[in-house]
Amino acid sequence: MLVGLTGGIGSGKSLVAELLAAHGATIVDADVLAREVVAQGTPGLAAVADRFGADVLLPDGSLDRQALGRIVFGDAAARRDLEAIIHPAVRARAAALTAAAPDGAVVVQVIPLLVETGQQGNFDQVVVVDVEPEVQLSRIMLRDGLSEPDARARLRAQASRQARLDVADVVLKNNGTPDDLAAAVDRLWAEWEIARA
Repeated sequence: MLVGLTGGIGSGKSLVAELLAAHGATIVDADVLAREVVAQGTPGLAAVADRFGADVLLPDGSLDRQALGRIVFGDAAARRDLEAIIHPAVRARAAALTAAAPDGAVVVQVIPLLVETGQQGNFDQVVVVDVEPEVQLSRIMLRDGLSEPDARARLRAQASRQARLDVADVVLKNNGTPDDLAAAVDRLWAEWEIARA
């Protein structure tokens, strides 16, 4: 079973992935892969530095994510250029990890930009983690230490809440406590086990 898991920044995708992993799902996380493909010494990092310049590198030669973020979250063309470098490499790695999963596994691909990249048709089910906008805004400001304008810029760079809900087979609401979310994931896993029996 191949599941696409998505949601806006600060929605709780990572927690849902952890909870599904605890049930036995194989997790393929695009954010983790996106870091791998621009690690020091990779062709991805070299391509990013070629496009955006040495200012996006730290003194040790690794990627300065904050500097890059300031560029791409304020410039749609720059963001598209970055995505053209990173997305193909991430998709190739995700496909390889998915192919290596054991027979009968539930493989959950965590893809923050699933809707933006038009991948919703690639999955047996699309699960959207949904959160009220003001809750989302406060979470990302607190978690990432962002100012409100910077946090709102990151929200604007993603698909709308409605666009994600429109492609969802399952919506997990995450406005409550972590325990509430865990209970919802438990119910979802039980449904999947019945469907796969």
